[in-house]
Amino acid sequence: MAAETSDVAAFTMGQAAELIGVTAAFLRSLDETGLIEAERSSGGHRRYSRHQLDLAARVRVLLDQGFLLAAACRIVTLEDRLAAAHRHIVALGGTLEPGEDATIPTQARPTVPAHPTAPAHPTAPAHPTTQAPAGI
Repeated sequence: MAAETSDVAAFTMGQAAELIGVTAAFLRSLDETGLIEAERSSGGHRRYSRHQLDLAARVRVLLDQGFLLAAACRIVTLEDRLAAAHRHIVALGGTLEPGEDATIPTQARPTVPAHPTAPAHPTAPAHPTTQAPAGI
C-alpha cells in the first residue's frame, strides 16, 4: 500500500479492531503506551491509519508469542524505524543486500559468517568438562 494511503486515519476504533482481530481496549492500551497515537474525529472519536493497524497487529503477534507489552512495543518501534531507514536509503538511490534487508526473515537469509577474529562465545570455556569438581 502506498505511503500516502497507509497514513490516512480512515478507520474507526470498531473497524480497526475488527480488521486486525483485537478488542477496542487493546487499541486503547497501545494508545496509552505511546506506540499508536490515534487521530481524533471532530466528535472526539479515535481514528486509525492502515500503518497504525499494521503496527498494532504486529504487537498482537508478539504478545501471542509470549512477549510483554513493553517489549513488544519496543520491538515494533525498532522494526518500524528500520523499515523507514531502509525506505530512505532506497529513495536516495541506494540498494540493500539480502543480509541488510529487514523485510527478509532471518531464517531465509544466507548464513553470515562470524567475524574471523571474534570468539564463538567469549565466556564459554574452550572444552567444557563433564566431570564433577574434586572433593564432591
